[in-house]
Amino acid sequence: MRSPGELKKEIEARLKGYLSRDRDGIRHELLNLFVKVKSLTIPQIYEKLQKQFSISYHSIASMVGIIASRIGILHVRRNAEGTNSIYELKDQYVDVVAKILGTT
Repeated sequence: MRSPGELKKEIEARLKGYLSRDRDGIRHELLNLFVKVKSLTIPQIYEKLQKQFSISYHSIASMVGIIASRIGILHVRRNAEGTNSIYELKDQYVDVVAKILGTT
């Protein structure tokens, strides 16, 4: 099992790789939203990002899914009605994400 320090370094490397493929700034802005707001649903994210970028609802859902599953920095909570899932940036990664966003 990896230590918390090793895990943070792994997450940092994954985030840097993910952001290195960000041509138009959408991924950067998406992560920035999570640092600022912490807890969001896909419709909320879509509403905010569509003002700045030409992007589809499904593209945003896909990006959030990748961040949650492959990078592993989001916690997914189902709401009581079972409609929209709530995605939250895990507390232990807020500083890592903020630092990387500041350097990229």
